[in-house]
Amino acid sequence: MGAKAIGWAWAAAALVGCGGGRAGAGSGATSGASSTGAGASGSNAASGSSATGSLLPSGSTAVGLASRLRGKKNFLIGMGNDLAADHNKDGAYTLGVTLDLHYAYLVGLPSKGGWPDWNPGGAFVNVLSDAASAHGVTPMYTLYMMAANGDGNISVVTDDAFMGLYFQAAKLLFQRIAMINGPAVVHIEPDFWGYVIQKSKDGTAPVHIGAHAPDCAGVTEDFRGLGECYVRLRNKYAPNAAIGFHFSEWGADVPTSISFFQAVHAPETDFITTDMLDRDAGCFEAHTDPNCMRGGMFYWDETNQTHPNFHDHLANVQQMTRGLSLPMLWWQVPFGVPSTTPGGTAGHYRDNRVHYMFAHIDEFIAAGGAGAVFGTGAANQTDITTDSGQFKTAVTQYLAAAASLP
Repeated sequence: MGAKAIGWAWAAAALVGCGGGRAGAGSGATSGASSTGAGASGSNAASGSSATGSLLPSGSTAVGLASRLRGKKNFLIGMGNDLAADHNKDGAYTLGVTLDLHYAYLVGLPSKGGWPDWNPGGAFVNVLSDAASAHGVTPMYTLYMMAANGDGNISVVTDDAFMGLYFQAAKLLFQRIAMINGPAVVHIEPDFWGYVIQKSKDGTAPVHIGAHAPDCAGVTEDFRGLGECYVRLRNKYAPNAAIGFHFSEWGADVPTSISFFQAVHAPETDFITTDMLDRDAGCFEAHTDPNCMRGGMFYWDETNQTHPNFHDHLANVQQMTRGLSLPMLWWQVPFGVPSTTPGGTAGHYRDNRVHYMFAHIDEFIAAGGAGAVFGTGAANQTDITTDSGQFKTAVTQYLAAAASLP
């Protein structure tokens, strides 16, 4: 399958965050579309439009999620934001081992150059799932449409023109996932919930829903109803999809975040996601790349003696997973290599999250983790072609004796 990078510059601009600071279309991982493959095909396409199997949560646990997604009880490892011209050659498929998950962004709105336009009828979803199926991997979709009119612009939720197109695409996504003969993962609007909680801690600020989403008639016209609407769409159209919202540590303190996600129906989903950092720590330390101009301490102490450190983060995660009774998936973990020298250069910035996670997966499991997916969050970051084989070596060794979930 070939690909063309439709609207790369637009997508990169749309995804540059200012709170969470996310830039999903960087480092060659374009938001492009396959130029062939108009629909699901081969073993990945179910006949008709009904989903195969059900992933509806029933007291979701880490081991339960892994079992339903992969038929195994191990801490899951995935990768994404790595699209190639031929999706069978996406970066996750070049490591010589079979990962559990492969993720890609779905950005933009229909009729506006967004993902539903990249292939006829939104078939980009199935182009990706066909490639995943061919490689024995479960497809994961990061829905990132709320940023289409600007990162952090949550006023779009009361813009009827915007919300009409938004719900059209959200329904289409689940309808397309229903064509997949097997499970899929939908990661719903990272960053967005962090901005929302800063404006509406109880989720009662207005959102225009019912007029644009008939399947969600009767939900409250606010962020609580929006969360419920995602659950309804999944339940009706794609019970083979595991869905989850995104927890941003910068959004609010943990108790406030737990209360907020309870209000927006997160306990009716299958997992919660978070990110430890959206790009290499060294990129922020170098402070020369326009994608990395925030201040702060980003290279965490692996000895967990000084702050910030990994135990600080894991304590927050454990509170979230216990408070919501949901397992955690870490998302877009950066690829940088540890170094005693701060900073680095484009494509070679330092970071230690890959190093720490694979050396301490037991700590991530103890915090309620079900798995982690790795990927670049902006242009010029370290990736699997510039990390001297760190990730390939680590994941190969891990999958040879994967850690069991309790």
